[in-house]
Order: sequence, then structure tokens, then C-alpha cells
Amino acid sequence: MARMSATPSSSTESGVKPRQLTGQTLRPGVRPREAWAWAMYDFANSGYTTVVITAVFNAWFVSGIAGGAPWATFAWTAALSLSYALILLSAPLLGAWADTHAGKKRALAWSTLGCVLGTAGLALAGPGAVALALVFVVLSNFCFGSGENLIAAFLPEIAEPDSLGKVSGWGWGLGYVGGLVSLGACLAYITWAKAQGESAAQFIPVCMLITAGLFALASLPTFALLRERVTPQPVAAGSAWSRVLDTLRRAKRYRDMRRFMLCIVFYQAGIQAVIALAAIYAEQAMGFSTADTIQLIFLVNITAALGAVAFGRWQDRIGHVRAIALTLVGWIVMVLLAWSAQGPMPFWIAANLAGLCLGASQSAARALVGWLAPEHRHGEFFGLWGLAVKLSSILGPLTYGAVTWLSGGDHRLAILATGSYFVIGLVLLAGVDAERGRRAALEG
Repeated sequence: MARMSATPSSSTESGVKPRQLTGQTLRPGVRPREAWAWAMYDFANSGYTTVVITAVFNAWFVSGIAGGAPWATFAWTAALSLSYALILLSAPLLGAWADTHAGKKRALAWSTLGCVLGTAGLALAGPGAVALALVFVVLSNFCFGSGENLIAAFLPEIAEPDSLGKVSGWGWGLGYVGGLVSLGACLAYITWAKAQGESAAQFIPVCMLITAGLFALASLPTFALLRERVTPQPVAAGSAWSRVLDTLRRAKRYRDMRRFMLCIVFYQAGIQAVIALAAIYAEQAMGFSTADTIQLIFLVNITAALGAVAFGRWQDRIGHVRAIALTLVGWIVMVLLAWSAQGPMPFWIAANLAGLCLGASQSAARALVGWLAPEHRHGEFFGLWGLAVKLSSILGPLTYGAVTWLSGGDHRLAILATGSYFVIGLVLLAGVDAERGRRAALEG
């Protein structure tokens, strides 16, 4: 349930090429292979969220590294929140710097390296090594989130405005395929290791190395083929701050973007809680084993890929706002199903509904930001999008963790509490006018 960030037409050594990326879909000068290389970064980094944040390492941290302590879930959510706070502070500035220095690709390379090394570092954290695990979680997740913002900022340079949803959906869909590849590789290794009599303390570190290696390998097409199209702008020191402050001062001109960012903070709080705590909820509230949880997340990634690809095409036809509203209604239904589930079957239904909604809502939000972002400020506005998402990533998981701690471990109450964020997001979304926001973006 990570990203959980394509229906294949032909296989290659490094992934799957999306089809229907024609001249009407892509901007002039953008070849289909470059759009595929852009989408391959979604393929590459999704293994991190699927294995580390959603399916394997989070549950292992609570039960194995922290020994099932009452504070373990809260410690996990606090570490994620710290990493998101760092992204929140740095994302708009990094985006503005990337715009003025034509440095999105350079910054993306550094963030990728940091996430790969941080993920490999998690292999060093065994039972009792709480502090070491938390340090590498903060490092890897900070770098992952920074890279996610940077790769998203390339979207308006690749896709035509009327095809942002379609191309974003291909990227997210391919991302879920990447999550499946990493999770499948880990599941295969875990199955073999268990047959050899190995314990979780032995096979989970290897899974971290597998995930790091696949991330590094699958990201190579992105750096080989994706072009940096903007040119450096002569600027004075401190210009990143100046550009961000200028955007904030002129916020009235971008009122629909501003309201949508606030909407994102709330509904993404619910999504981020689901992503970060899905495996923990499955084990603690539903009694799932590690193998059961991995199988669940594996299937959910398939439904998420279908949701991202199918909904991305539909979104361009029915409108960005209406598309996101439909996904939020789906999220509310999912929370009620998960909260009331007393057996595995209703929870499996709820989880797969979450997958469909996740793929659709994540892709749709990225496309709407691209629709509302002014030219020459893509990195900056996607940095603001990252700021909103990371603020929600603090709010949602911390709410869940705090409720479980204060309620003595009531995970059902926690998921119901975080579900209220979807309702708030739906109310805020009603005030967003995408066409008015697009006109403001075109006016600069």
C-alpha cells in the first residue's frame, strides 16, 4: 500500500514502457523513451515505501527492534514526522534553487544516493538498536521525500497540459509495479530464508539491501535519459528564499492553489497514516502474520496500479477536482470498512479499496498541481506541494500513534480518528476552481 508511487506494452531490461504516449500527449521535443525514463523513477523509488514504510520494516521495528514496547508505534511515527518536518522546511527552498540553477536533476541524484545508502543502513539495525534504526529511517525517508518532489517537478515539462493526469497516472502505475518487484523479491527471499530456519532478525536486513540495490539499479534510466530543460537564471545569494517569499506574498493570485494545498494537508494526513501504519494495523488489530501482511500489500499494489492508470485517463476527461472528490469518498468508505472489520475478508476488501483510491488520489493530486503551477516555477510549486504532503505526513501518523498510545493500543479507534481527515479534505476541495486557478497560473 506504499505509493501503495501501466499496463505494459513491451518489456525492457529495466522496466516496462508505457504506451499511448503520443505527440498529442507529450510536449514538443519529448520522446516517449524520455517519458518512460521519467516514469521509471516512480518504479525505482516505490520499493522503498512499499518495503520499508508500509510492509516489512515498520512492523519489524515495532515487534522486533523495539520489542513490542507500548511506545514503539509512537516512536516509529515520531521518526517519520521528524523526516517530514525536515522536508517541510527544505522543500520549497530546494525547489526554488532547482528552478533558478536548472538543478533538478543534480538534486535528484543526491537525494537518490542518500535514500539508497540510508535504506542499506537499516540492515545494521537489529533487535534493541532503536536509535540506530530511527537515524537511518529519518535519513532515508528525508531523501526519499525530497526526490519525490524533484521528479514530480519534471511532469509539466514532459506532458501537455491536457494530458497531465494521463502521464502522471502512467508514472504512479509503473511505480506500483516497482513496489511489487521489490516486495516480490523480498517475499521470495523470506520464503527461502524461513525454509533454512532463519529468523526475522536475519532475513529482514537482507531485504533492506535488496530494496536499496533495486532502487539504485532501476533509477539509472532516469539519469541517463531525462533532460533538464530549464536554463540557469542569474540570481543573487538568497534568491531561493526570495522566490518562496514572493510566492507567499502573491498567494491571493493563486488562491485555488492555496486552498488545494490546505486540502492536501488534511486528506493526505489520512493517506499517510494508512501508508505508514498499514502493516502495523494488520498485525496488531487483525492478527495477520508477516507473510499474510506481505501478501496483502502485494495484492493492494496491483489494485493501486490499476487505479492510478485507469483514473489518470479518466481524470483528464471529468476534471481534476471532481476526480479527487470521488477518491476521497472512496477513502471514507474504506476507513469505515477497516474500522468495522471483524474478520480477514472485510479487511481484505477495505485494503484493496484503499489501493484503488491511493493510486487514483496520489496521481490526481500531482496532475492538479501541475495544472495550477505557473511556468518557470514548477520546481518551486512542486516544492510547496511537497511541503503540504509532508506536513500531512506529520499530522496523520502522529495522530494515529498518539491515539494508540493514549487509548492503550486501540488501533481501531486510531484509524477511525485519522479517517476524519478525509472528510475535512472533501469539504475544503469543494472551494477549489481548477479553471480559475489555471488562468491565474497562465497570467504568471
